[in-house]
Amino acid sequence: MDASNTKPYNLPADAVWFITGCSSGIGQSLSQHIANTPTNRLVATARNPSSLSPIPSSPNVLKLALDVTSAASIEAALRATLAAFGRIDILVNNAGYALVGDTEVATDAESRALLDTNFWGMVNVTKPVLGVMRERNGENGGARGGVVLNISSMGGFIGFPGNAFYHASKFAMEGWTEAVAKEMPAEWNIHLCNIEPGGVKTNYATSSMKMLENGRHPAYAADPSYPTNMLLAYKKDEKSRSSWAEPEAVAGALYHLVSRGQRIPIRVPLGADAWGMISMELEKIKTEFEKLKELSLSVGEAKQLDSIGFLQTA
Repeated sequence: MDASNTKPYNLPADAVWFITGCSSGIGQSLSQHIANTPTNRLVATARNPSSLSPIPSSPNVLKLALDVTSAASIEAALRATLAAFGRIDILVNNAGYALVGDTEVATDAESRALLDTNFWGMVNVTKPVLGVMRERNGENGGARGGVVLNISSMGGFIGFPGNAFYHASKFAMEGWTEAVAKEMPAEWNIHLCNIEPGGVKTNYATSSMKMLENGRHPAYAADPSYPTNMLLAYKKDEKSRSSWAEPEAVAGALYHLVSRGQRIPIRVPLGADAWGMISMELEKIKTEFEKLKELSLSVGEAKQLDSIGFLQTA
């Protein structure tokens, strides 16, 4: 099975970037990075366009209102982008927020709202852009295809206490992204990638972190040594966050990833914490798999693996 993600990607010199969630953090830093790259073109979006003022203005920069939970807003932003620049080479799905607290007290409304932004917002922006990359890009001065960078988290690979619905949204993002990447025939030249940062000095642990509206569950809040309490204490401690990565460093890494003329992998951890934690998790999973190998292989027949060989990719 020969999918796009097995081939190298070459960024056009005048690439058009469409980025969601540019009011702060990674989205704003990446937008500033692109805006200061003379030949690239940028569409920076946010719910409130006035929040985009820190991003330099120029003929190559288009600032738009975008609510990723609104189909009409998505359609309007994409229509304006194509009218201005004719194509979209790089889509960066960055809009999202965290929801923290004890899972037992979470309401359906706030839990679904998180998924609507973090997961469904990404899906509903990406689907029409895939069509643009496949059908329009080669006809508007650039090469057919493009790259979709979905800003996940190391929390898209590992779950941590007190963040169940946030992790659900990122796990969903990662599974969706991997499956869709493998749907893309190589000749379409469309690449999808999960970006998995660790701690980044953004609003993630402050204004972009919402606590569950029902507050803490007394059973979980009772002991400071309980898992969620320890993680909340870590996030609230400015000294703990002092070692987190700068958003400008993440922006530089993202630009390098797509401009280096090489294969775009399915997932890219960013930061020593993300790389280290995911590496340790992989080792842990491997160890557990080996311990249960006999039990696992006692179910079914060995030829089951051979029958799905066509699903294996490079």
